[in-house]
Order: sequence, then C-alpha cells, then structure tokens
Amino acid sequence: MAGDLESSKALSGLLSGLAQDAFHGHPGITEELLRSQLYPEVPPEEFRPFLAKMRGILKSIASADMDFNQLEAFLTAQTKKQGGIASDQAAVISKFWKSHKTKIRESLMNQSRWDSGLRGLSWRVDGKSQSRHSAQIHTPVAIVELEIGKSGQESEFLCLEFDEVKVNQVLKKLSEVEECISTLMQPA
Repeated sequence: MAGDLESSKALSGLLSGLAQDAFHGHPGITEELLRSQLYPEVPPEEFRPFLAKMRGILKSIASADMDFNQLEAFLTAQTKKQGGIASDQAAVISKFWKSHKTKIRESLMNQSRWDSGLRGLSWRVDGKSQSRHSAQIHTPVAIVELEIGKSGQESEFLCLEFDEVKVNQVLKKLSEVEECISTLMQPA
C-alpha cells in the first residue's frame, strides 16, 4: 500500500471507521466509503481481504477486552502468523486501542444492557408537615429520588418516601444482602 506515514494514517482512519460501524452504531460507513477515502489506489479485490482482516483483529481485541499486555502478545502473534500483519500495522493498532479502548468498552456495555440502569440517586430527610393524623406531623421522613434510564433515552424519575419503620426494614434487608454476599465471597 502507500508509504509508512500515509499507511499508518490510513490504517488509523480505517480502524476508526470500523469502530464507528461495529461499536458506535454508525451503519453508513461502508466498505466502498472506507476504500475510496483511505485507500483509493488499492483495487477492491485487494482491499476486501485487508478490511476483513482488520475487522477481525479489532473485533477480537474488543470482544476479549484486552489489556495492554494481552494486546501486545496478540499483536506479536499476528505479526508472526502466515498472512498476518506487519509490525508497523501492529504499532498503529496498539496505539488505536490504547486511545479508544474505554469508548469501545463503554459502547459494548451499553449495547449489552437490556433493561434500564440507575443513573442517579439522591436522598434527604424532611419533617412531615401534613398528615391525616396529627401525631404524624413533624416526624422524620426519608425522601429517595432515583433517576432511571437507558443510554440514549430520556431518564425517568422515581420518588420514594419512607417513614422510620420502612427505613429500618430497608436497612435490615440490606444487612441480610451484605451477609449473603460476604458468605458467598468467603473461600471454600
């Protein structure tokens, strides 16, 4: 393909395009777009296998969520493999992964969630100012607000009000959960 500098710039652009398509939900990035923008001098029949190889390498790295030691071992094996990659390409892939790992991992985590997640939690203790029963006025009340939502969607808010009895019940349940977790985490 082109000289080293152009080749590394083009490969970095190719990896970015593949990541946008595979991990960030930008389906408009086609094989033809990548070839015409980054490798216009390469015929489609040569570009297609190169693209498939780079897509496979990137997906392998991302699906294994490789740390940098694993990445180096993987790329070294790829450079020694028949029909593998060149060492300058391995360096570009390594640099790309180091700068994009967090975003790709976040995107994969968001794609794998089916249900809404907790985005935020706030709480406060108030004194009750109105009640059907006068004995309950000025008693402490815990107010808990949960922000729930899925990535890319608007949040929903859930507001809970607890009196002292309910707070004690929740604390008891949390203690039971903590005890179960501690029991499970102890070595056999």
